[in-house]
Amino acid sequence: MLIGIFAGIALLLSAIGIYGVISYTVVQRTHEIGVRAALGASGGALLQLVLINGMTLAAAGLALGFAGSLGVTRLLSSLLFGVGARDPLTMAAAAAILAVVAFLACYVPARRAATLDPLAALRQS
Repeated sequence: MLIGIFAGIALLLSAIGIYGVISYTVVQRTHEIGVRAALGASGGALLQLVLINGMTLAAAGLALGFAGSLGVTRLLSSLLFGVGARDPLTMAAAAAILAVVAFLACYVPARRAATLDPLAALRQS
């Protein structure tokens, strides 16, 4: 149960971290997003722009995490009971959960960017 609590806290911290990074990126790119919106980009296109950017970073993080987890398999094998260190179901489930959390954490700032007023964004420097 303690490991489950720590896993939940780690998942929450990763969601907050991804949300923070993507929100910061959206704030930094507000002028660019405003220009795109003023030139006729739809809200869906802006949403897609931010989501693709965020999910690309999340996919890179998942790939590096998967490679790192395979690298420390020998260390983890002595700590796991009843689950193999390279259990494909566990790894796939963890990656899927992290991908969904990353998508949700990226969606909120992306939605905010999609509803951005072009005039207000262009005034902001």
